[in-house]
Amino acid sequence: MNNSAQVLVNGKPQDAGTLTNGKRDDRTVTTVTLDPKKLEERLAGEGQHARVTIPFTAKADIAAGELTGQMVKSLEQRQAVLEMKTDSATYTIPAGQINISGISGQLGADMALEDLRVRIEIAKPAANALSAARQAAKQNNLTLVTDPLEFTVSAAYNGKTIEVSRFNGFVERTITLPSGADPQRITTGVVIDPEGNAVRHVPTKITKAANGSYVAQINSLTNGIYAIVWHPVTFKDVASHWAQNAVHDMGSRLVIGGIGQELFNPDQNITRAEFAAIVVRGLGLAPENSASPFSDMQAADWYSSAVQTAYAYKLIGGFEDGTFRPMDNITREQAMAIIAKAMGLAGIPTVQPAPSLLNGYDDADRAASWAVPGILQCLQTGIISGRSSTELAPKAFISRAETAVLVQRLLLKSGLIQ
Repeated sequence: MNNSAQVLVNGKPQDAGTLTNGKRDDRTVTTVTLDPKKLEERLAGEGQHARVTIPFTAKADIAAGELTGQMVKSLEQRQAVLEMKTDSATYTIPAGQINISGISGQLGADMALEDLRVRIEIAKPAANALSAARQAAKQNNLTLVTDPLEFTVSAAYNGKTIEVSRFNGFVERTITLPSGADPQRITTGVVIDPEGNAVRHVPTKITKAANGSYVAQINSLTNGIYAIVWHPVTFKDVASHWAQNAVHDMGSRLVIGGIGQELFNPDQNITRAEFAAIVVRGLGLAPENSASPFSDMQAADWYSSAVQTAYAYKLIGGFEDGTFRPMDNITREQAMAIIAKAMGLAGIPTVQPAPSLLNGYDDADRAASWAVPGILQCLQTGIISGRSSTELAPKAFISRAETAVLVQRLLLKSGLIQ
Protein backbone atom coordinates (compact mmCIF):
# COMPACT_ATOMS: atom_id res chain seq x y z
CA MET A 1 0.00 0.00 0.00
CA ASN A 2 1.41 3.41 -0.99
CA ASN A 3 0.81 6.64 0.92
CA SER A 4 1.79 10.25 0.47
CA ALA A 5 4.75 11.27 2.66
CA GLN A 6 5.76 14.73 3.76
CA VAL A 7 9.27 16.02 3.19
CA LEU A 8 10.64 19.16 4.84
CA VAL A 9 12.55 21.72 2.79
CA ASN A 10 14.20 24.22 5.11
CA GLY A 11 11.66 23.14 7.70
CA LYS A 12 8.63 23.73 5.45
CA PRO A 13 6.44 20.64 4.81
CA GLN A 14 5.85 19.49 1.26
CA ASP A 15 3.96 16.43 -0.01
CA ALA A 16 6.90 15.33 -2.11
CA GLY A 17 7.25 11.66 -1.22
CA THR A 18 5.57 8.28 -1.43
CA LEU A 19 5.73 5.94 1.56
CA THR A 20 6.01 2.19 1.12
CA ASN A 21 6.16 -0.51 3.81
CA GLY A 22 7.79 -3.87 3.32
CA LYS A 23 10.05 -6.56 4.77
CA ARG A 24 13.71 -7.51 4.37
CA ASP A 25 14.61 -10.88 5.90
CA ASP A 26 13.15 -10.53 9.42
CA ARG A 27 13.15 -6.71 9.49
CA THR A 28 10.42 -4.20 8.67
CA VAL A 29 11.24 -1.55 6.07
CA THR A 30 9.72 1.88 5.53
CA THR A 31 10.82 3.63 2.33
CA VAL A 32 10.10 7.22 1.34
CA THR A 33 10.62 7.76 -2.39
CA LEU A 34 10.99 11.42 -3.32
CA ASP A 35 9.06 12.87 -6.23
CA PRO A 36 11.51 14.61 -8.60
CA LYS A 37 9.07 17.18 -9.95
CA LYS A 38 7.57 18.21 -6.60
CA LEU A 39 10.97 18.44 -4.92
CA GLU A 40 12.40 20.49 -7.78
CA GLU A 41 9.48 22.92 -7.62
CA ARG A 42 10.05 23.54 -3.91
CA LEU A 43 13.84 23.79 -4.25
CA ALA A 44 13.51 26.38 -7.01
CA GLY A 45 12.17 28.87 -4.48
CA GLU A 46 14.68 28.10 -1.73
CA GLY A 47 18.01 29.07 -3.30
CA GLN A 48 21.35 27.57 -2.32
CA HIS A 49 22.18 25.51 0.77
CA ALA A 50 18.69 24.10 1.31
CA ARG A 51 18.13 21.31 3.84
CA VAL A 52 15.86 18.48 2.68
CA THR A 53 14.64 16.41 5.61
CA ILE A 54 12.91 13.04 5.30
CA PRO A 55 11.15 12.44 8.64
CA PHE A 56 10.06 8.96 9.72
CA THR A 57 7.33 8.95 12.33
CA ALA A 58 6.35 5.27 12.22
CA LYS A 59 8.68 2.72 13.77
CA ALA A 60 10.48 0.38 11.40
CA ASP A 61 13.70 -1.62 11.60
CA ILE A 62 14.93 0.04 8.41
CA ALA A 63 14.16 3.64 7.40
CA ALA A 64 15.11 4.37 3.79
CA GLY A 65 15.02 7.44 1.58
CA GLU A 66 15.18 6.93 -2.17
CA LEU A 67 16.06 9.49 -4.85
CA THR A 68 17.06 9.43 -8.50
CA GLY A 69 20.62 10.25 -9.45
CA GLN A 70 19.35 13.38 -11.18
CA MET A 71 17.76 14.59 -7.95
CA VAL A 72 21.04 14.08 -6.09
CA LYS A 73 22.86 15.97 -8.85
CA SER A 74 20.40 18.86 -8.57
CA LEU A 75 20.84 18.95 -4.80
CA GLU A 76 24.61 18.88 -5.24
CA GLN A 77 24.51 21.84 -7.63
CA ARG A 78 22.50 23.76 -5.02
CA GLN A 79 24.97 22.74 -2.28
CA ALA A 80 22.00 21.25 -0.47
CA VAL A 81 21.99 18.84 2.46
CA LEU A 82 19.95 15.64 2.79
CA GLU A 83 18.77 14.61 6.25
CA MET A 84 17.16 11.35 7.31
CA LYS A 85 15.40 11.60 10.66
CA THR A 86 13.94 8.82 12.83
CA ASP A 87 13.05 8.77 16.53
CA SER A 88 16.42 7.17 17.32
CA ALA A 89 18.86 8.74 14.86
CA THR A 90 19.54 11.31 12.18
CA TYR A 91 21.84 11.06 9.18
CA THR A 92 22.93 14.34 7.58
CA ILE A 93 24.71 14.18 4.23
CA PRO A 94 25.79 17.10 2.05
CA ALA A 95 24.61 15.99 -1.39
CA GLY A 96 28.06 16.58 -2.84
CA GLN A 97 29.50 13.89 -0.55
CA ILE A 98 27.48 11.23 -2.38
CA ASN A 99 29.63 11.99 -5.46
CA ILE A 100 26.99 11.14 -8.02
CA SER A 101 29.40 11.65 -10.94
CA GLY A 102 31.78 9.06 -9.52
CA ILE A 103 28.93 6.62 -8.96
CA SER A 104 27.53 6.98 -12.47
CA GLY A 105 31.01 6.43 -13.88
CA GLN A 106 31.22 3.10 -12.04
CA LEU A 107 27.75 1.93 -13.07
CA GLY A 108 27.78 2.99 -16.71
CA ALA A 109 29.05 6.05 -18.54
CA ASP A 110 26.04 6.17 -20.89
CA MET A 111 23.52 5.91 -18.06
CA ALA A 112 20.84 8.58 -17.61
CA LEU A 113 20.89 9.90 -14.04
CA GLU A 114 17.08 9.64 -13.93
CA ASP A 115 17.51 5.85 -14.13
CA LEU A 116 19.91 5.67 -11.18
CA ARG A 117 18.38 4.95 -7.77
CA VAL A 118 20.18 6.29 -4.70
CA ARG A 119 19.13 4.83 -1.36
CA ILE A 120 20.04 6.15 2.11
CA GLU A 121 19.28 3.96 5.12
CA ILE A 122 19.30 4.00 8.91
CA ALA A 123 18.83 0.39 9.93
CA LYS A 124 18.85 -2.12 12.71
CA PRO A 125 21.65 -4.46 11.52
CA ALA A 126 20.83 -7.94 10.28
CA ALA A 127 20.69 -10.54 13.05
CA ASN A 128 24.15 -12.00 12.40
CA ALA A 129 25.80 -8.56 12.19
CA LEU A 130 23.99 -7.41 15.33
CA SER A 131 25.17 -10.48 17.25
CA ALA A 132 28.74 -9.99 15.99
CA ALA A 133 28.68 -6.32 17.00
CA ARG A 134 27.57 -7.13 20.54
CA GLN A 135 30.20 -9.83 20.85
CA ALA A 136 32.91 -7.48 19.56
CA ALA A 137 31.93 -4.87 22.13
CA LYS A 138 32.16 -7.47 24.89
CA GLN A 139 35.56 -8.69 23.73
CA ASN A 140 36.88 -5.12 23.73
CA ASN A 141 35.50 -4.42 27.22
CA LEU A 142 33.02 -1.87 25.88
CA THR A 143 29.64 -1.28 27.49
CA LEU A 144 27.02 -0.61 24.81
CA VAL A 145 24.93 2.45 25.74
CA THR A 146 22.80 2.23 22.57
CA ASP A 147 21.87 -0.60 20.24
CA PRO A 148 24.05 -0.66 17.12
CA LEU A 149 22.66 1.11 14.05
CA GLU A 150 23.79 0.74 10.45
CA PHE A 151 24.09 3.78 8.17
CA THR A 152 24.41 3.15 4.44
CA VAL A 153 24.27 4.92 1.09
CA SER A 154 23.92 2.81 -2.03
CA ALA A 155 23.22 3.32 -5.72
CA ALA A 156 21.58 0.85 -8.10
CA TYR A 157 21.27 0.69 -11.89
CA ASN A 158 20.38 -2.11 -14.26
CA GLY A 159 20.65 -4.83 -11.59
CA LYS A 160 23.99 -3.64 -10.20
CA THR A 161 24.36 -2.01 -6.78
CA ILE A 162 27.37 -0.29 -5.25
CA GLU A 163 27.80 1.18 -1.78
CA VAL A 164 29.15 4.64 -1.09
CA SER A 165 31.45 3.64 1.74
CA ARG A 166 33.84 6.60 1.91
CA PHE A 167 33.32 10.37 1.87
CA ASN A 168 35.67 13.28 1.18
CA GLY A 169 34.61 15.11 4.32
CA PHE A 170 33.16 14.28 7.72
CA VAL A 171 29.49 13.31 7.59
CA GLU A 172 27.34 13.70 10.69
CA ARG A 173 25.05 11.19 12.36
CA THR A 174 23.32 11.51 15.70
CA ILE A 175 22.08 8.67 17.87
CA THR A 176 19.58 9.43 20.62
CA LEU A 177 20.60 8.15 24.05
CA PRO A 178 18.06 6.00 25.90
CA SER A 179 15.83 7.79 28.38
CA GLY A 180 17.58 7.95 31.74
CA ALA A 181 21.08 7.41 30.28
CA ASP A 182 23.73 9.42 32.10
CA PRO A 183 25.43 11.70 29.52
CA GLN A 184 28.54 11.68 31.73
CA ARG A 185 28.84 7.92 31.31
CA ILE A 186 29.42 8.09 27.55
CA THR A 187 32.91 7.69 26.18
CA THR A 188 32.61 7.70 22.40
CA GLY A 189 31.00 6.33 19.30
CA VAL A 190 32.53 3.33 17.59
CA VAL A 191 32.24 1.58 14.25
CA ILE A 192 32.06 -2.21 14.37
CA ASP A 193 32.71 -4.23 11.24
CA PRO A 194 29.86 -6.60 10.23
CA GLU A 195 31.89 -9.68 11.19
CA GLY A 196 32.74 -8.21 14.59
CA ASN A 197 36.48 -8.52 13.97
CA ALA A 198 37.36 -4.87 14.56
CA VAL A 199 36.13 -1.89 16.55
CA ARG A 200 37.36 1.63 15.94
CA HIS A 201 36.73 5.02 17.51
CA VAL A 202 34.90 7.73 15.61
CA PRO A 203 34.90 11.36 16.84
CA THR A 204 31.85 11.85 19.05
CA LYS A 205 30.38 14.47 21.35
CA ILE A 206 27.25 14.55 23.50
CA THR A 207 24.77 17.38 22.98
CA LYS A 208 21.33 18.20 24.33
CA ALA A 209 18.47 18.28 21.83
CA ALA A 210 15.68 20.86 21.83
CA ASN A 211 13.30 18.32 23.41
CA GLY A 212 15.64 17.82 26.36
CA SER A 213 16.98 14.42 25.31
CA TYR A 214 20.69 13.78 24.88
CA VAL A 215 22.18 12.74 21.57
CA ALA A 216 25.58 11.50 20.55
CA GLN A 217 26.82 13.48 17.56
CA ILE A 218 29.17 11.35 15.48
CA ASN A 219 31.27 12.54 12.54
CA SER A 220 32.87 10.04 10.23
CA LEU A 221 34.33 9.69 6.75
CA THR A 222 32.77 6.27 6.22
CA ASN A 223 29.55 4.30 6.62
CA GLY A 224 28.98 1.21 8.72
CA ILE A 225 27.56 -0.11 11.98
CA TYR A 226 27.75 2.46 14.78
CA ALA A 227 27.17 2.28 18.52
CA ILE A 228 27.73 4.49 21.56
CA VAL A 229 29.88 2.99 24.29
CA TRP A 230 31.15 3.53 27.84
CA HIS A 231 34.84 2.63 28.18
CA PRO A 232 36.62 4.48 31.01
CA VAL A 233 40.40 4.02 31.05
CA THR A 234 43.00 5.11 33.60
CA PHE A 235 46.74 4.53 33.68
CA LYS A 236 48.60 4.29 36.99
CA ASP A 237 51.65 6.21 35.80
CA VAL A 238 49.80 9.35 34.65
CA ALA A 239 47.89 9.93 37.89
CA SER A 240 49.79 13.14 38.60
CA HIS A 241 51.16 13.82 35.12
CA TRP A 242 50.58 17.18 33.39
CA ALA A 243 48.90 15.35 30.47
CA GLN A 244 46.66 13.15 32.65
CA ASN A 245 43.31 14.41 31.33
CA ALA A 246 44.27 14.12 27.67
CA VAL A 247 45.84 10.68 28.10
CA HIS A 248 42.80 9.28 29.89
CA ASP A 249 40.40 10.90 27.41
CA MET A 250 42.22 9.51 24.39
CA GLY A 251 42.64 6.11 26.07
CA SER A 252 38.94 5.91 26.87
CA ARG A 253 38.16 6.77 23.25
CA LEU A 254 40.33 3.86 21.97
CA VAL A 255 42.74 6.32 20.34
CA ILE A 256 45.78 5.38 22.43
CA GLY A 257 46.67 2.24 24.35
CA GLY A 258 48.85 1.33 27.28
CA ILE A 259 51.94 -0.83 27.45
CA GLY A 260 50.57 -3.46 29.85
CA GLN A 261 49.88 -3.57 33.61
CA GLU A 262 47.76 -0.40 33.39
CA LEU A 263 50.81 1.69 32.42
CA PHE A 264 51.17 4.27 29.66
CA ASN A 265 54.82 5.36 29.95
CA PRO A 266 53.91 8.98 29.12
CA ASP A 267 57.41 10.43 28.77
CA GLN A 268 58.71 7.81 26.33
CA ASN A 269 59.49 9.11 22.84
CA ILE A 270 57.04 8.02 20.17
CA THR A 271 57.94 6.53 16.80
CA ARG A 272 56.78 7.75 13.42
CA ALA A 273 54.64 4.62 13.00
CA GLU A 274 53.01 5.04 16.41
CA PHE A 275 52.30 8.73 15.76
CA ALA A 276 50.69 8.00 12.38
CA ALA A 277 48.57 5.24 13.92
CA ILE A 278 47.32 7.51 16.73
CA VAL A 279 46.37 10.31 14.32
CA VAL A 280 44.52 7.80 12.12
CA ARG A 281 42.67 6.37 15.12
CA GLY A 282 41.90 9.85 16.45
CA LEU A 283 40.21 10.85 13.19
CA GLY A 284 38.38 7.53 13.04
CA LEU A 285 39.72 6.67 9.58
CA ALA A 286 38.78 3.30 8.12
CA PRO A 287 41.90 1.12 7.69
CA GLU A 288 43.43 0.65 4.27
CA ASN A 289 44.95 -2.69 3.28
CA SER A 290 46.79 -2.44 -0.01
CA ALA A 291 50.34 -2.64 -1.25
CA SER A 292 52.75 -0.70 0.97
CA PRO A 293 53.79 2.64 -0.52
CA PHE A 294 57.15 2.44 1.29
CA SER A 295 60.10 0.12 0.69
CA ASP A 296 60.88 -0.42 4.40
CA MET A 297 57.44 -1.72 5.42
CA GLN A 298 55.96 -5.21 5.21
CA ALA A 299 52.28 -6.18 5.20
CA ALA A 300 52.82 -8.17 8.42
CA ASP A 301 54.03 -5.11 10.38
CA TRP A 302 51.51 -4.10 13.05
CA TYR A 303 51.53 -0.51 11.79
CA SER A 304 51.25 -1.33 8.09
CA SER A 305 47.51 -0.65 7.74
CA ALA A 306 47.64 2.55 9.81
CA VAL A 307 50.54 3.97 7.79
CA GLN A 308 48.84 3.01 4.52
CA THR A 309 45.69 4.79 5.74
CA ALA A 310 47.63 7.93 6.67
CA TYR A 311 49.25 7.84 3.23
CA ALA A 312 45.90 7.33 1.46
CA TYR A 313 44.50 10.42 3.20
CA LYS A 314 47.67 12.40 2.33
CA LEU A 315 48.67 12.90 5.96
CA ILE A 316 52.17 11.54 5.35
CA GLY A 317 54.56 11.37 2.44
CA GLY A 318 57.72 9.56 3.53
CA PHE A 319 61.28 10.33 2.53
CA GLU A 320 62.87 10.96 -0.84
CA ASP A 321 64.48 7.49 -0.86
CA GLY A 322 61.04 5.82 -0.76
CA THR A 323 61.19 4.86 2.92
CA PHE A 324 58.99 5.80 5.85
CA ARG A 325 61.43 4.89 8.66
CA PRO A 326 58.61 3.74 10.93
CA MET A 327 60.79 2.94 13.95
CA ASP A 328 62.55 6.31 14.05
CA ASN A 329 61.40 8.66 16.80
CA ILE A 330 59.26 11.41 15.32
CA THR A 331 60.48 15.00 15.56
CA ARG A 332 58.35 17.99 16.46
CA GLU A 333 58.57 19.41 12.94
CA GLN A 334 57.55 16.07 11.41
CA ALA A 335 54.62 15.82 13.83
CA MET A 336 53.54 19.39 13.06
CA ALA A 337 53.56 18.65 9.33
CA ILE A 338 51.22 15.68 9.88
CA ILE A 339 48.94 17.57 12.28
CA ALA A 340 48.65 20.48 9.83
CA LYS A 341 47.46 18.10 7.12
CA ALA A 342 45.06 16.47 9.58
CA MET A 343 43.65 19.91 10.36
CA GLY A 344 42.56 20.26 6.74
CA LEU A 345 40.93 16.83 6.78
CA ALA A 346 39.16 17.64 10.06
CA GLY A 347 37.73 20.83 8.58
CA ILE A 348 39.60 23.35 10.73
CA PRO A 349 39.48 26.69 8.84
CA THR A 350 42.96 27.92 8.00
CA VAL A 351 44.37 31.06 6.47
CA GLN A 352 47.88 31.66 5.27
CA PRO A 353 49.79 32.19 8.52
CA ALA A 354 52.21 35.10 8.81
CA PRO A 355 55.89 34.07 8.93
CA SER A 356 56.21 36.51 11.82
CA LEU A 357 54.74 33.78 14.05
CA LEU A 358 58.27 32.38 14.14
CA ASN A 359 59.67 35.66 15.45
CA GLY A 360 60.95 35.29 18.98
CA TYR A 361 61.98 31.66 18.62
CA ASP A 362 65.76 31.68 18.75
CA ASP A 363 66.02 28.30 17.01
CA ALA A 364 63.39 28.84 14.29
CA ASP A 365 66.14 28.75 11.66
CA ARG A 366 66.75 25.09 12.54
CA ALA A 367 63.37 24.10 11.10
CA ALA A 368 63.49 22.45 7.66
CA SER A 369 62.03 24.61 4.90
CA TRP A 370 59.50 21.90 3.97
CA ALA A 371 58.22 21.88 7.57
CA VAL A 372 57.70 25.63 7.99
CA PRO A 373 54.15 25.81 6.49
CA GLY A 374 52.94 23.07 8.85
CA ILE A 375 54.69 24.64 11.82
CA LEU A 376 53.02 27.98 11.10
CA GLN A 377 49.57 26.34 10.80
CA CYS A 378 50.03 24.59 14.15
CA LEU A 379 51.28 27.74 15.87
CA GLN A 380 48.40 29.77 14.47
CA THR A 381 45.72 27.38 15.79
CA GLY A 382 47.52 26.77 19.09
CA ILE A 383 47.49 23.00 18.62
CA ILE A 384 51.26 23.06 19.13
CA SER A 385 53.37 25.81 20.63
CA GLY A 386 57.05 26.21 21.35
CA ARG A 387 58.79 24.29 24.10
CA SER A 388 59.14 27.73 25.66
CA SER A 389 58.54 31.33 24.59
CA THR A 390 61.94 31.36 22.88
CA GLU A 391 62.47 27.69 21.91
CA LEU A 392 60.63 26.01 19.03
CA ALA A 393 62.73 22.81 19.21
CA PRO A 394 61.82 21.56 15.71
CA LYS A 395 64.31 18.67 15.81
CA ALA A 396 63.39 17.50 19.32
CA PHE A 397 61.41 14.31 19.75
CA ILE A 398 57.79 14.10 20.91
CA SER A 399 56.63 11.95 23.80
CA ARG A 400 53.61 9.66 24.11
CA ALA A 401 51.93 12.15 26.45
CA GLU A 402 52.52 15.07 24.09
CA THR A 403 51.00 13.04 21.26
CA ALA A 404 47.84 12.42 23.28
CA VAL A 405 47.56 16.16 23.93
CA LEU A 406 48.13 17.09 20.28
CA VAL A 407 45.48 14.70 18.97
CA GLN A 408 42.99 15.78 21.63
CA ARG A 409 43.59 19.45 20.72
CA LEU A 410 43.16 18.61 17.03
CA LEU A 411 39.77 17.02 17.70
CA LEU A 412 38.68 19.81 20.06
CA LYS A 413 39.69 22.60 17.66
CA SER A 414 37.78 20.89 14.85
CA GLY A 415 34.64 20.59 16.98
CA LEU A 416 34.60 16.82 16.44
CA ILE A 417 34.71 16.24 20.23
CA GLN A 418 34.10 18.50 23.21
